[in-house]
Amino acid sequence: MKRRDSLKALSLSSLGLAIGPVEAAVPAPPDKKVPLKIPGGRQPFEAERDAKLNAERFFTPAELRTVTILVDIILPADAKSGSASQAGVPAFIEFLMKDQPANQTPMRGGLAWLDNQCRKRFSKPFAEATKAQQIEMVDLIAYPQQAKPELSQGVAFFSLMRNYTLTGFYTSKMGIEDLGYKGNTPNNWDGPPEAVLKQYGFI
Repeated sequence: MKRRDSLKALSLSSLGLAIGPVEAAVPAPPDKKVPLKIPGGRQPFEAERDAKLNAERFFTPAELRTVTILVDIILPADAKSGSASQAGVPAFIEFLMKDQPANQTPMRGGLAWLDNQCRKRFSKPFAEATKAQQIEMVDLIAYPQQAKPELSQGVAFFSLMRNYTLTGFYTSKMGIEDLGYKGNTPNNWDGPPEAVLKQYGFI
């Protein structure tokens, strides 16, 4: 089973567009005040709150770089779909951190824990480690039943990241297409078959 499939299966059992520089994963706050656009189905106060949250920044550039690497380890690109970062998951997590402030400390603490562990093991923070070192670190915390007790903080953090990643990806346009979900898609109907119309005397 591929890493993408095994991590997705583990998360589900326990419950797009290319990004250039890491900072591009989170839209920059506007320089000037622009007229508020209210999407369909939203109340003005909801749109105002969203605009306020979007104008704030939670992650530092270094933290955002680590988040982007992690989400792509959890859901890398494959033959069917792009990666989590290509689906805009880092921006989704950035918004959630502001929308659900109770998770800010676990997120920031988890990122700091990950960097500290990598410094102990590889003498560099997670984002500066090699791909092989990053996967080695993730393998230690990605599978709760196999992880050592002393890594429990990392396990909790990675579980949070995995849940956010899958939620962000599979509610994005790319993720919905990956699932093959059609929703309320209209189809073409040409009326009753001719044989049925003849049977009931309509033709």
